[in-house]
Amino acid sequence: MAPRTDAEAISTRPAVDPGMPLRDDELLIVRAFAAPIPLVFRMWEDAVHRAHWWAPRGCRCSHFSHDFREGGAWRACFLFEKSNEENWQGGVYQEIDRDRRIVFTFTWDNGPAAGVEMRVTITFAEAHGQTIQTFHQSPFTDVERRDSHITGWSGLLDRQQAYIEGKIEGDLS
Repeated sequence: MAPRTDAEAISTRPAVDPGMPLRDDELLIVRAFAAPIPLVFRMWEDAVHRAHWWAPRGCRCSHFSHDFREGGAWRACFLFEKSNEENWQGGVYQEIDRDRRIVFTFTWDNGPAAGVEMRVTITFAEAHGQTIQTFHQSPFTDVERRDSHITGWSGLLDRQQAYIEGKIEGDLS
């Protein structure tokens, strides 16, 4: 299943609410992994694994820490490779349903969306022997802010996919 990364491709929510169009303040990206749900979920749960892929293209994750439980906080920093500029973000886990769903708040420390609390929902389902991971984020303050996140999240999720595929080919720990 190809990632939904452009405005046309993310115009519906098949894994969240079939047939319902996205609002202008929502982002949806669906990924299919040739990996079992527990492995894909563990890549979100384990901070050491998550730090390997938690950054968009052109960045690296210089810090990732979290208390992975409902009510637990998380904190991360992207370091832009060309400028060494830091981009901090964080939030709180609101729901964790093992191997099914993770919900957390997401707030940037700086930049155009600084201080705007958004909600990210990750769901996991099995279909045709694959894990279907649905990423949903809202509310964005405007379409421009939402669209600016498409490339970033898609790049981050590309890294997640490559990291998981590497784990399947190598060590699953």
